[in-house]
This record gives sequence, structure tokens and C-alpha cells, in this order.
Amino acid sequence: MLIYSFQGYSQETSSPELKQKTEQLRKEVSEDLTGNILPFWISKMADNVRGGFYGRVDIQNRVYPDADKGGILNARVLWTFSSAYRVTGDTMYLRMAQRAKDYIIKYFIDRENGGAFYSLKADGTPSDTRKQVYTNAFFIYSLSEYSRATGDKEALSEAMKIFDLFEKHALDRENNGYFEVFSRDWQRIRDKMIGESSEKDEKTMNTHLHVMEAYANLYRVSRDVLVGQRLRNLVGLFLDHIIDKKTSHLICFMDRSWNRTSDIDSYGHDIESSWLLYEAATLLNDTELTGTVKKVSISVADAASEGYQADGSMLTEKNTSTGHVRLQRSWWEQAETVVGYLNAFELTGDWDYMDKSLKCWEFIKRNFIDSKNGGWYSYISETGIPSGDKGGFWICPYHNGRMCMEVMERIRQPF
Repeated sequence: MLIYSFQGYSQETSSPELKQKTEQLRKEVSEDLTGNILPFWISKMADNVRGGFYGRVDIQNRVYPDADKGGILNARVLWTFSSAYRVTGDTMYLRMAQRAKDYIIKYFIDRENGGAFYSLKADGTPSDTRKQVYTNAFFIYSLSEYSRATGDKEALSEAMKIFDLFEKHALDRENNGYFEVFSRDWQRIRDKMIGESSEKDEKTMNTHLHVMEAYANLYRVSRDVLVGQRLRNLVGLFLDHIIDKKTSHLICFMDRSWNRTSDIDSYGHDIESSWLLYEAATLLNDTELTGTVKKVSISVADAASEGYQADGSMLTEKNTSTGHVRLQRSWWEQAETVVGYLNAFELTGDWDYMDKSLKCWEFIKRNFIDSKNGGWYSYISETGIPSGDKGGFWICPYHNGRMCMEVMERIRQPF
């Protein structure tokens, strides 16, 4: 009998509804990746004059060639095209990944002090030389992915150098975890943290989430013992400090000693972390830890369901002190919702999770994909009005591109 195989869960093909719906989902996301998302970034955002990628394209598809080039955008572009080449084998994506990698190493990497700049001017000279741990984590993530896809040793070496800098400068040796922002020469400074932080905040969930994500990919490629140890430590930080043991929501902001300093439930980060945490744990090949994290991941996905709406969308966040809910939908939260609930379905076999994933994809198709002009909208109002740029410091093909590739890899063809 044919088996319809998922990563970690198998279902007999005698379930026609599961087979039909998942095959259709895989087909549609594959078409969006190769026929919309990646072509948009190739045609609109590749800077063929100065190198790298443009810093901004607005909702009308107008490119701003003189906009600063953000490190987050460029690192995520490298990750996306590297992963696309690995998943599809299309050499066009390899060429885009190569140009991204070459530009990053030539212009973003600080040869004097190490690490990557926060942003560059359009001509490639530094515009913000500070070393943000969040941003540099994406350089680890993307450079290791390029090495994973191609076997390139230079990219892996550069990723390991940033890892070493994190462990030397950013690690809080007294209370564990990582500090957020440093000067060009890696002196700690207190500004430019991720999100709407206060003066009490010294650590953020978001930075730790993406350091864990980066270390997981680096460990996958390098199998370096110290990287594995530090990855295990990060998984432990989520279990011990970052996930609220009562609510299973993530705690967004904390002081140096891990005391909560905010009352925000971020539904998008909840659902994103539910699958990234499980992925990190599985790479450590520890059955007991993976079993623990599996239960926690499902609980976090369930907590995120508080933001899941009947139309298939995921809300942004809620202030639990005031009760205020941000009703604007963001592109990245929807993409992570598709992956997060697909992962929860794989872990449990519970159709409700699969249904949430499928309905969110339907919401994305109706509201976020610009089928006329290409790309995705970044924000949708509660009344369905799109807004925001299609590409910029934070807006890139990483969340939606990764969503497509996660679905493509997790939902395998019958064998």
C-alpha cells in the first residue's frame, strides 16, 4: 500500500482528503516559489550596477536604488537562494546565491573587527557599523546554508568566525544568554534592540530565537562540538526562561536575570518558535530532550492558536495588561503559521493542525499574493487593505520562501 510520507508522520493514502489537500498545497506553494517569489526578487531587487540587492521596493514595485542596503535583508536573500538551489537544483538560484555571498563577504563583513555591519549605503560603504547580534545571527544562518547547499568552505569559515565572536563578546557569562548590540569593535552598547523594548530590557526572545535558528543550521553543516553544546544551551534557555510555563507563550522581553519586562503575547513568534525549537532539538540527537521539546512545541503551537482567526489568518500580538490586540496581519506571521501547524500535524497526526495550515494558505492566496504585479504584500489591514513595501530592511523572501520550501520538503510524494 502506498504511504503518503511526512517528516516524522506517515499516513496511508487511503485517506483521500489528506492526500488531495496536501498534494494541492505542495503544488501551489511550489508554483508560488518558482513562479512568483523568486522571480520577483531576481527581476526587481538584484542591483546589477553596484552589486548585491537594492534596499527597497515599494508597494507599487518602484525600486529605490539609493536606499541603504540592510544586513538582515541581504543575509536572508542569501539564505533563500541558497536553500532554493538545494531544494530545487535550479542553477539560476545558485547564481543568485553566489552573488549574494560574494557581496556579503566583500562589503558586509568587517575585516578589521569581525562580524557584519548592520547596514551599508547603496555604494557598499558602511552606513551603520554597529554589530547587532540579531542581524549577525542571520549571517551565520545564511552562510551556513550556502555551505550546506554547495559545500563551500569559505562561507562555513565566515559563519564560524561570527559564532566565535558571539561566544567571546555577546555571551552573558554570569546569567547565560546573549546581549543584543555592540559597537564596531564589539564593545557592548545599550541601543537598537529588536522590537519595542524599554530601558529595563537587556535580552529579547527574538534575538535568542534567531541565534538558536542560526546555531542549529551551523551545527547541521559543521557538526562542531562546541556549536552543538551552545545549541543545546539555547534550547535549554527556551525551556527554562523564554517560554512561559503557565501560558506557553513566549516572553518577549527580559532583564539581564531573565525577569519578564513586557506583557506582550506575540502570536507569530509563538508559532514560528514551535517548529524552530523542535528542529533544533532533533539535530542534537538526544531522544529524551527531543521528547520534552516535542510536548513543549505542541503546547506553544496551541498557545499561538489564541491569535488564529476563523478566516485562517494569524493576528500579530496582544498586550495582556491592556487587552489591546493588533489587528493588522503581517506576511511573515502567516507564512510561519502554515509551517508551524504543519509541523504540529506531523508531530501529532491531529487533523485540526493541518486544517489550520491549509486555511492560512488560503488566506495568503486571497490577501497577500500580488498575482498581477508579483511578490507579496507585507501588511493587510483588518478590512483587507494592503500596505507597506514589498522589499526593505525587514521585508525579504525569507519567511514566505522558507514556508514554500518547508512544505515542499515535508510533504513528500507517494513512494
